Formats: sequence, structure tokens, C-alpha cells
Amino acid sequence: MRSSLVDVLPDLLELLVFGLGSAGLSLAGAYIERFAFVTFEQGNVEIAAWAVVMGAVALYFAYSVGTDKVRPKLRDVRAALA
Repeated sequence: MRSSLVDVLPDLLELLVFGLGSAGLSLAGAYIERFAFVTFEQGNVEIAAWAVVMGAVALYFAYSVGTDKVRPKLRDVRAALA
């Protein structure tokens, strides 16, 4: 069924927020992982290990938001507009 854009606007806004959140978490996770690598190269193993864990957590949350929120909402929006 074809919906008007006004009916789908809240879903589009939610899709945008979760999509940007997932992208931001991915970028943060990649930056933290790079920081961990550089810190390890400088010889500070304890901080590097902590940063690796924090980067992995950020990347996991980015993946989780992407698969649990973005994909289903994108499917719903595409179905509503089709």
C-alpha cells in the first residue's frame, strides 16, 4: 500500500537517527582501535589492551544497532512507500 510521505515521516526520522548512530559508533570504534594500535606500538600495552576492548564494544554496538534497529525499520519504510 502506498502511504503519503507525512505518514512515513516519523519512521524516516527514526531510520535517520539510528542510521547516524550506527555510523557514528562505527567511526568511534575504528578510531579507538587505531588508537589502541598506535598505543601498543609505543609500548603502553595496558592502555592498548583497554582501548582494544572499548573499540570492540563500540563496534559491537554499531553492528547491533544496525541489525536490530536500522534493517527492520528500513524494510518497513520501503514496504510503506512501495
